[in-house]
Amino acid sequence: MAGAEVSAPPLLGQAGEQAGVVAKFFRALGDPTRLRLLEFLLAGEHTVSECVAHVGLAQGRVSTHLACLADCGYVAVRREGRFSHYRVADPRVADLVVLARSLAADNCSALSVCARIDPRP
Repeated sequence: MAGAEVSAPPLLGQAGEQAGVVAKFFRALGDPTRLRLLEFLLAGEHTVSECVAHVGLAQGRVSTHLACLADCGYVAVRREGRFSHYRVADPRVADLVVLARSLAADNCSALSVCARIDPRP
């Protein structure tokens, strides 16, 4: 039916009162380094050193990104002596990443010229 509007249920409460929580959920994925780390961890548990080698950034920056992902519930950490091992906390994260990649690929032209979103790499 052309022109018909689709109505979605409110986000996390009445009239989207907690839409800010959902927006924050997506902002955690808005940094390319955090997204790369999350994709790396989809394959299995990795130490901070392995994550540093994968993304090629300083250990402090990688640790900060991993802490953000952990604080937001995307990854879990297991401590073993002086080592921290990170893994994806919820298997649905893999579905989210695959869907996001698919949608981004389908909308690549529009996303690449969008001037309303900060273009930082």
